[in-house]
Amino acid sequence: MQEFQMLAKTFKGLENVLAQELVELGANNVQIERRAVSFSGDKALLYRANLCLRTASRVLKPIATFRAKDADEVYHEVKEIDWSQYMDLQTGFLIDSTVYSEEFRHSKYVTYRVKDAIADYFMEKEGKRPSVKLTNPDLYINVHISATTVTISLDSSGESLHKRGYRVANTEAPINEALAAGMILMTGWHGETDFYDPMCGSGTLLIEAALIAQNIAPGVFRQDYAFCHWRDFDEELWSDIYNDDSRERTFTHHIYGSDASYYAVQAALKNIKEAGMSRFIDVHQIRLQEIKREEQTPALVIMNPPYGERLAQDKDVLRLYGDIGTALKHQFTGSTAWIISSNEDALKCIGLHPSKKIRLLNGELDCLYNCYQLFAGDRKAFVQSRHSDTHRDDKRFARSRR
Repeated sequence: MQEFQMLAKTFKGLENVLAQELVELGANNVQIERRAVSFSGDKALLYRANLCLRTASRVLKPIATFRAKDADEVYHEVKEIDWSQYMDLQTGFLIDSTVYSEEFRHSKYVTYRVKDAIADYFMEKEGKRPSVKLTNPDLYINVHISATTVTISLDSSGESLHKRGYRVANTEAPINEALAAGMILMTGWHGETDFYDPMCGSGTLLIEAALIAQNIAPGVFRQDYAFCHWRDFDEELWSDIYNDDSRERTFTHHIYGSDASYYAVQAALKNIKEAGMSRFIDVHQIRLQEIKREEQTPALVIMNPPYGERLAQDKDVLRLYGDIGTALKHQFTGSTAWIISSNEDALKCIGLHPSKKIRLLNGELDCLYNCYQLFAGDRKAFVQSRHSDTHRDDKRFARSRR
């Protein structure tokens, strides 16, 4: 099959994770861009990218790139595109425009002129105009303008890919599914240990962990993708890709979630059931301070605690983060914990030194995603021990190379 250029869009901070996902899928010419990753591949890869990518929001197929200084120039260039390759008079289309430019001040006007160009293209050739369709369109068209560079793409995803389809119940401010998956992938965990989320909310981190542990494609819950309505849609190829479970693996550990809120636990249980992951995930209503682990076996802990509306002035939130630190130190010795929060003052109240800090965007909030190594005893002795182990491994590796 013929290869072509594509662009997978993502959220701030997840670009490197998405690039690695694309490499593992077999994409070529993978290049990291601003909240996106460009790559090349064939139609099968486009289908597989929509089905399998955990950290992408949508996959675009560029069909034209040109320079323009105003909306009228955009109109003339768009009208030159052979739209009969992609649609006909019965095709209901929707245009989404993103503008980062001093030359173009109004993205809505750009959208309006692109619509005019497509309508006039068909008016001149067919004597009729196709219609814009705001809900459930047959063709999604993406317009991206950076300075004076304009890219017209077909959106192969339609609804954002982070909307997996398993969320049937919500709590207040649930974490984005793609961000949750990216946070897990950043840790390097693929199901080698148990997984804990002691503040699980509606269960997004738990479900994404279960999918990653078994290498189940996150798109299997989706009912529809935009490319299924394209004129060149290959139904047999899509069926083969969708039904291929050869990459799935057995998960021999377990996933545990808890929350102090009864309503959060009920929401999590509903979403877990909808995702078909009930046998891999246990969820209980319990306060963080009451968690007791009988066996201190190593595990991965990821938390998205409340951030607090008044930041450092919110004493209850600061106290909560202190309780998080106490619970981690006493109940998760030997494990690794990752915590995301926009409240840096509250993070300091955990009382643990982060071994790694990553900047992420959760919705509109700039956050820190901190890693904590939960060792027993003195931190200095732990660091020295880790250094000695690394040095010993390096020497062993050097000898093996001789």
